Amino acid sequence: MRVSRRDALRKLGMGGVAAAATPSWVEALGTLAQGHVHPAPTPATAPADWTPKVLNADQDATVTLLSELIIPATDTPGAKAALVNRFVDAVLEDADEHERKEFLRGLEWTNLRSREQFGTDFKSATPAQQTELLTAMSADKPATSADLLGRDFFRAIKSLTITGYYTSEVGMKQELGDDGQMFFAEFKGCDHPEHGAPARAAAPVRK
Repeated sequence: MRVSRRDALRKLGMGGVAAAATPSWVEALGTLAQGHVHPAPTPATAPADWTPKVLNADQDATVTLLSELIIPATDTPGAKAALVNRFVDAVLEDADEHERKEFLRGLEWTNLRSREQFGTDFKSATPAQQTELLTAMSADKPATSADLLGRDFFRAIKSLTITGYYTSEVGMKQELGDDGQMFFAEFKGCDHPEHGAPARAAAPVRK
C-alpha cells in the first residue's frame, strides 16, 4: 500500500498510474498533475494563511493523511512535509469538472466505507484501520463492483502524491539529494498560462 522511494521514482517516470483498466478521469488527473511541476514551498516558506481552492477543511485533512500514508516520513520528510495536499488542490482546481467530481466522489467513498467498517471517518480511524482500508483499495481486483470507485480513487491519489512529492523542494532536495544539477527531461508546454510551468515530466536525470 505504501510506495517505496525507488518504486515511486519508477512510477513517476512512467506517468504514475497503471495503464491497464484505469478510468479516463484517473489518467487525466495523472497527466494534468505532471503539468504542475511548480514545486510546493517548504513549510518554512509556505504562507500560514493558505486556504484550499477546491477542498474543504475536512477534505484537505483527509488528503493530507492519505498522502502521508502513501509516502510517509522516514529518515527524510514525507508527503505531509512536502505539502502534497496543496499540490493536489492545485491540480483539482485546474481539472475538468468531471475529473474533479470523480476525485471528490472517491474521497467521500473512502469516508463512507470507513464509517461502514469502523464506525468513523477515515481520518478518525486508527492507524491499523486506515492501513486495512487502503490495502483493500490498492488491490487490482476489488472484492465487489461497489469497490471499483475506491480502487480508482486510490490510483488517483497515489499518482498525485508521487508527482507532488517528487516535484516539491522537499522531495527533490532532501529525498533525491538534488544539488541543483537535477532536472526533469521531456516537457511539453503547459496549457495554463498562469502557471508558466512545463507540462509533462519524465524521470529525473542529471545534467
